[in-house]
Amino acid sequence: MIQIENLKKTYRTGFWLKSRPALGGVSISVPKGSIYGFIGPNGAGKSTTIKVLTGLLRADSGRVLINGFPAGSVKSRRFLGYLPEQPYFYDYLTGRELLKFYGSLADIPNGALASRIDFALEMVSANKPWIDRRLRTYSKGMMQRVGLAQAILSQPEVLILDEPMSGLDPVGRRDVREAIYTLNQSGITVFYSSHLLSDVESISHRVAMIVEGKIVREGTINEVTGAEGVQYRIQVREEIHAADLPAGVSPSMAHHGEFICDQEKSKNEFFAFCLSRGFSIERVEHERPSLEDILTQEIARAERN
Repeated sequence: MIQIENLKKTYRTGFWLKSRPALGGVSISVPKGSIYGFIGPNGAGKSTTIKVLTGLLRADSGRVLINGFPAGSVKSRRFLGYLPEQPYFYDYLTGRELLKFYGSLADIPNGALASRIDFALEMVSANKPWIDRRLRTYSKGMMQRVGLAQAILSQPEVLILDEPMSGLDPVGRRDVREAIYTLNQSGITVFYSSHLLSDVESISHRVAMIVEGKIVREGTINEVTGAEGVQYRIQVREEIHAADLPAGVSPSMAHHGEFICDQEKSKNEFFAFCLSRGFSIERVEHERPSLEDILTQEIARAERN
């Protein structure tokens, strides 16, 4: 659905217009029907990539396609819905009036506009009495819902969101997560950036990690986090001497009767070991690094280089 190949972008800043590279050959592929998280530290190139995707910036080089059409072209924008990180909405309008305005900009026929608005509001759970209040009275969570509604008003196939959960309280974040999930279930491909890595980990099918303008990790959550290794903590009721343990299994220093397996193979061997001796396994915990752990490692690695 989205193809980015060797995307490069350089800014010229200051009095002498010195070159500052923003993207150094970004390549990612977003499958149709997926929720794709785009993560990285401030200034890594997330918003620049999104602006190239939406046609708000022109790339220096590389190829960017949305449903087979060049990003920024009229044909690609017919498939696209977009919510920027800091949208400006006319706060003297009500939410419904704002959607009517954006519907007219999208050239939605008057006969279909009312039903489209109802559809969009229903999809983001914003078909509530407050939608007919002025936008200046809205909370941040309400504004994000209206922003999502305007982004899907034209029934896009691809939804691009820049920090959709930024600045929201826990309830607002939950509401936006549920809206993204519901939209994806309806068949919309969602590509979004976020600093809230726990949210990314909970809803994304795939994720790309960008640091200093380059993709450093890409794949499913399990692929990205599992690349650093996983371990299993297993609680056993019986006493086991360390000398009897299979290779790759060691006693835990934290809890008596708990053993740590450094990989899946050693876990399976420990299970077989316990089964052969009639030992009772009371608890198994699968541990892996979080996205935050991995991103912190990659930022530190980039700073050292």
